[in-house]
Amino acid sequence: MAKGREAEDRAEDRTEGGAVDAAELRGRVRELLAAHPPGAVSPEEFLRARFDAGLAWVHFPRGLGGLGAPRSLQPVVDAELAAADAPDNDPRRIGIGLGMAAPTILRYGTEEQKQRFLRPLWTGEEPWCQLFSEPGAGSDLAGLRTRAVREPGGDWIVDGQKVWTSSAHTARWAILIARTDPDVPKHQGITYFVCDMTDPGVEVRPLRQLTGEAEFNEVFLTGVRIPDAHRLGAIGDGWRVAQATLMNERVAIGGRVLPREAGMVAAAAATWRERPELRTPELHDRLLSAWVDAEVARLSAERVRQQLAVGSPGPEGAGLKLAFARLNQRISGLEVELLGEDGLRYGDWTMVRPRSVDFYGRDAGYRYLRAKGNSIEGGTSEILRNIIAERVLELPAEPRTDKDAAWKDLPR
Repeated sequence: MAKGREAEDRAEDRTEGGAVDAAELRGRVRELLAAHPPGAVSPEEFLRARFDAGLAWVHFPRGLGGLGAPRSLQPVVDAELAAADAPDNDPRRIGIGLGMAAPTILRYGTEEQKQRFLRPLWTGEEPWCQLFSEPGAGSDLAGLRTRAVREPGGDWIVDGQKVWTSSAHTARWAILIARTDPDVPKHQGITYFVCDMTDPGVEVRPLRQLTGEAEFNEVFLTGVRIPDAHRLGAIGDGWRVAQATLMNERVAIGGRVLPREAGMVAAAAATWRERPELRTPELHDRLLSAWVDAEVARLSAERVRQQLAVGSPGPEGAGLKLAFARLNQRISGLEVELLGEDGLRYGDWTMVRPRSVDFYGRDAGYRYLRAKGNSIEGGTSEILRNIIAERVLELPAEPRTDKDAAWKDLPR
C-alpha cells in the first residue's frame, strides 16, 4: 500500500511538474491535523489554521491560503481532510465569496485588500454577495444606473438599487459595480468596489421566490460611503474587472466537477430504483438519455477544471452554465413525472431541510421549482447563447447602436 501511494505521488509530481507535489501536501495535512485535532479545536480555529498552512486553495500564492501548487492537487488535500472528518467551510453557504469574489480580489486587488479579505472569506466568517444586476440592467448589465461620486479627498458616495442579490441578507461584504462617469460609453464609465453591507444606507429587502424561500433580495443604496481603498482596479475599468467575476461565476455554477451519477441525475436515478412500480419503457429511455447528458456535462466540467489550472476561465464557462441549467430543468421535470401523483406534493420548504443542507436532499417538488431559476441566475440562457455564438463560434455580433454613445445620452 505504501509503495503504491509513493508511486502515485511521483506520478502526480511528474504530471504537474510543480514544486509542491501530492506527497508534500499529504505531509502538510498530517502536520495540520496533529497541531489542530478536529475534535479538540473549534471549526473556526481549524479553518484558520488550514488557511495559514496553505491548504485552503493550494493554487493561491503563499500567505494567501495557498502554496502556489497546481490547482489539480486540491482534491488530494480535500480527500485527506474528509477522511479525518475535519470541518469544512460550508462552501454552498459562501459560494459567492469562493467562486466570484476571491478570484477577482486575487487578480485585481491590492496586497492590502488580499490580506484583509481572503482569509475570513475562505473560513466563512465573512460571507459575500454580488451587487451587479439592477431593475433596468440585468441582461444589459453595462446599462446600470447605480452612481458612485467621489468626494474631494477620496471617499465615494454610492446611490442606487440592485436586485436578485443572493444571500444579501446574510452577507458581510459585497462586490459592487457602479457608474462613475456618465459622459463616456456605458462600458467605459463603470468602477468596481467592495461594499460593507453593514454600513449606513444599505437596506436589504427579501424577494420571495417560487419555492417560498427568499434566497434573493433587492438592495437599496442611499448615500453609502465607500473608501477609495475598497476600489478594485482602476477608475473606469470596472467592466473589465466585472468580466473576470462573471466568467468565474459561470464556471462556479456550471463547472462543478461532481462524481459520476451525482447531483440531480442521482436523485432521479434513486427514485427509479426505489419505485419500480412507476417505471415505463419511455421513462427509462429518457432517464438513460439524461444520464448520458449528465456524464457529458461532468466530463466537460473536468476539462474546464484542467484549463483553469493554467489560466483564467474564458467564454467556455458560458457553455457549461447553459448546459447545467437545461439539464437540471430537464431531469427535475423527469423525476416529478416519474413520481406521478407523489411528484405533485411539495413540503413546506421551512420544514424540509435547513438552507445549508445539500440542495439534493430536498424533495422532488422543491428541486423542480428551484431549477426554474437556473436559466436566469448567473446570466440568462439567452445572453449565454449570444456569448457562445460571438466569442466561441465567432459568429457575427448582433448590431449594437449604443456601443459608442455616452451613457447619459442613451434613451431610457
